Amino acid sequence: MTPADRLVSVLEPVSERLFAIPEAEADRRPEPDRWSKKEILGHLIDSASNNHHRIVRALLEPGVAFPGYEQDGWIRTQAYRSESWSDLVNLWLALNRHLAHIIRAIPEPALAHECVVGSKPSIPLTSLIEGYLDHLQHHLQQVLDGLKPNTTTDRVSVSSPVNRT
Repeated sequence: MTPADRLVSVLEPVSERLFAIPEAEADRRPEPDRWSKKEILGHLIDSASNNHHRIVRALLEPGVAFPGYEQDGWIRTQAYRSESWSDLVNLWLALNRHLAHIIRAIPEPALAHECVVGSKPSIPLTSLIEGYLDHLQHHLQQVLDGLKPNTTTDRVSVSSPVNRT
């Protein structure tokens, strides 16, 4: 399964679970210093947005460097807790559908284009995509943990190694 197919395969079942979360539950922080589900999903929106930019730029400019990401600042300034849960879920879903479309269209040779993010070592575009899928899986699991079990989506899996077969 391609990275784009893996991403798409998780979007619909997970989005159904996300839409079912009540607004009050999405807004609740488990502890004062931990993010709410809204803020975690906001973080995933930021990740999708940043990675959209990175992937497109890496396709246009092999060997490109990107700034790092100040996650707490982005969460704070965008005030995700005051936005409607359904709007956040819809935005997250649309961004990831578009990312899957872009990933599907990447020419094989471009997967080797080198990328630098912040002060991290250079990695090929394929590793950037794999890292995005791992990150997505991790945070979706945080949002879904503690919800009523659903055998289809309880364990989110989008992170197997990137390949084009």
